[in-house]
Amino acid sequence: MAAAQAPADGGSPWPTGHRFADRTRAKHATVHALLAAGHSRRSIQRQLGMTYRTVQRLADAATPEDLFQGQWQNRRTKLDDFKPYLHERWAEGCTNAWTLWEEIKTHGYRGGYGAVRAYLRPLRTTPTAPAARPPSPRTVAGWILTHPDTLPESDRLKLKSVLAHCPELDALTGHVRAFGRMITELQGDRLTQWIEAVRADDLPSLHTFVNGLERDLAAVTAGLTLPWSSGVVEGHVNRIKMLKRQMYGRAGFALLRKRVLLAG
Repeated sequence: MAAAQAPADGGSPWPTGHRFADRTRAKHATVHALLAAGHSRRSIQRQLGMTYRTVQRLADAATPEDLFQGQWQNRRTKLDDFKPYLHERWAEGCTNAWTLWEEIKTHGYRGGYGAVRAYLRPLRTTPTAPAARPPSPRTVAGWILTHPDTLPESDRLKLKSVLAHCPELDALTGHVRAFGRMITELQGDRLTQWIEAVRADDLPSLHTFVNGLERDLAAVTAGLTLPWSSGVVEGHVNRIKMLKRQMYGRAGFALLRKRVLLAG
């Protein structure tokens, strides 16, 4: 792949996306904008922190191409051999310049991160840029576990797109949300029916969860049906365990008892 491409008008010998060429174009545009605003060359020198000779060369050049001296045109760079790999990884959805730089370093690249970032920058703005990176499993799990009524519209559409491409995940989402309704609406009488529906689908991970429920089915059904909860008791037990761990190896039962009573 070529190191860079010429501008669309074909009149510039400088490559677009080349850090030296783009930098000079930017400086040329800044100097001429200040000149058009009425600033003197000495004033521009002070504002931009350039030498007077540099300001003079940029001001005297009608176009940035007038400053071209041939030292960069068609010159090979350290990145040239790795550009096909960068485009391949970009097409796969990896658009993080730092990650790509780390990857090509393991393949022998000896250049800096800045060159990789500058080369990839035009790809972020071109119409042919690859699609956005797919959501992570953690993100999709968060969408599934969120109540549909509280899920933002943008996330709902993304989840719909994911489920359309994965029937197993679509079935899993239905089971998870049905179980969530049983918990929030105390519909324990539907637990057996829910377990049968899960068994009918090829979802090994969910089958493992169902096996655990069936080992203590009566208690689970009661927990999904009755309005009472052991949450308060479990909270106290957790608090006592925390105090016990804080005092491990430093105090005995008498002090632990006092701390539990005072904390209560």
